[in-house]
Amino acid sequence: MTERLRVLVVDDHPLFRFGVCTLLANEPQIDVVGEAASGAHAISAASALGPDVVVMDLHLPDISGAEATRHIVAEQPGVGVLMLTMADESESVFSAMRAGARGYLLKDAEPDEIIRAVHAVARREAIFGPDIATRVLGFFNHSQPNTDTVFPELTVREREVLSLIAGGHSNTVIASTLCLSPKTVRNHISNVFSKLHVADRAEAIVRAREAGLGR
Repeated sequence: MTERLRVLVVDDHPLFRFGVCTLLANEPQIDVVGEAASGAHAISAASALGPDVVVMDLHLPDISGAEATRHIVAEQPGVGVLMLTMADESESVFSAMRAGARGYLLKDAEPDEIIRAVHAVARREAIFGPDIATRVLGFFNHSQPNTDTVFPELTVREREVLSLIAGGHSNTVIASTLCLSPKTVRNHISNVFSKLHVADRAEAIVRAREAGLGR
């Protein structure tokens, strides 16, 4: 007898979470072993339950689904994470991928598409909805970097800040240029350093200039 897949469902909207749990629980090869309504709860539930697959929303009330995915995959590399979300912008897709998600579907996906995706990520396959697949392929088909696709894990504002850093501008100038408070600029810079895994401003400038920013 084939071993049943153990699935954890994470979404902060009770009705949608109930619908996904009901859909999956009706599948003979799937056991819904738990549900969570926040990123922190998802991390603790994944640790306690040891699911094969986590169906994860991106926007959660405490930490993002991408950040929760990063924690879960770091602790349990064998877990397949399927993002099931309304967020279809490039920065969300690539942020989830870099965090370790194996699949990305939008919430308007057909029920059988969701079921197929759960099985696919359990087999360690990468799977994307049609619109998301087109976006991913489009990114990798660009031969020349541009400011819309360089560092897709960054938000638009974070790329603007990074570009100004690469241009040699101080935090004060960046704040004035973008009409931001100095504290907000510092927060953006901290996020940039974290997402790009760089230690300091000098390393960020090198990475940015190599990618064509700040010239």
